[in-house]
Amino acid sequence: MTAIIELMGAPGSPYTRKMLAAMRYRHIPYRVEWQNLRGKENSQHAVNRPKAKVGLLPTFYLPNAAGEVEAVTDSTPLIRRFEQEFAGRHIIPADPALAFVNSLVEDYADEWLTKAMFHYRWHYQADIAKAASILPRWGNISASNDAVQPFSDMVAKRQIDRLSYVGSNEVTKPVIEKSFQRFLQIFDAHLQNTPYLLGRRPASADFAIYGQLTCLALFDPTPQAMIVQQFPRIYAWTEIMEDLSGLPVSEDDWLAVADLPDSLLALMDEIGRLYLPYLHANARAVANGDERLETMLDGQTWTQNPFTYQAKCLAWLSQEATSLDDQALAQLDKWLGNSGVLDQLK
Repeated sequence: MTAIIELMGAPGSPYTRKMLAAMRYRHIPYRVEWQNLRGKENSQHAVNRPKAKVGLLPTFYLPNAAGEVEAVTDSTPLIRRFEQEFAGRHIIPADPALAFVNSLVEDYADEWLTKAMFHYRWHYQADIAKAASILPRWGNISASNDAVQPFSDMVAKRQIDRLSYVGSNEVTKPVIEKSFQRFLQIFDAHLQNTPYLLGRRPASADFAIYGQLTCLALFDPTPQAMIVQQFPRIYAWTEIMEDLSGLPVSEDDWLAVADLPDSLLALMDEIGRLYLPYLHANARAVANGDERLETMLDGQTWTQNPFTYQAKCLAWLSQEATSLDDQALAQLDKWLGNSGVLDQLK
């Protein structure tokens, strides 16, 4: 594919930032149209755009098998589609064992770190005030303050209402915040070993982490203050990740599974003890048709509305794990040790 990729997104969307950074790194030509809260005045052709089944950002406008343009969302399958359609500077490792590690961390960033992102942005008053003020202005930069105010109220209410599905509440607050602080400690240690998760070149998991950190490190006051004061390396990494279009890379820049540092193994332990148990509890709640998910995570109570999409995430990760050949499984078994990751996905 050589055509320019067209998409609609928003600067405050971590998944928009994830995809734009990935496409810049991969030298994929794109044209982004920022979401405009004025709706029909979005642009002269917005009304003719196909609509996505679920209105998520970013929304890509891509040809389907019949050659018709359709609206496509969900960053993870989009990245894998572009791996097939664009050559060079790939962000999925060719080694299946390494690719599985990448998929696991990418999913953790997209689906667990985003809990921290939503929590900090819509739990603390300073963060709510900033987001409610700035987010609608990205969608209509010339609007008067009086015109923006209803959109500010709408955005804040809509996002705070979504916290029941994300899992942020007074019961889960300690789990989310302690988990995020552990992630920062682990990731800061890892970046002292290698500049990216899997070596000297970024993988899709790097861009997934980056997307969440554009909010947590660069925008929202409460987590930003913590990161700047305690983990300045992570703040700097997030800024660097925005545009890696000039980074020279080769296939030798990927690490072998056996050579992955202990700092990444620490992240696997975190995923095995917290994220995968959450996915299993959520999948059971979805399968049972429960109105409420109640479980224990990290020795503490966790409660939220079940989330159907994340039940699908568990199924996809399990499918990838069970499709690994004996050589890949042997590599991972030896490296993962007692993390329990593979046992939870078989």
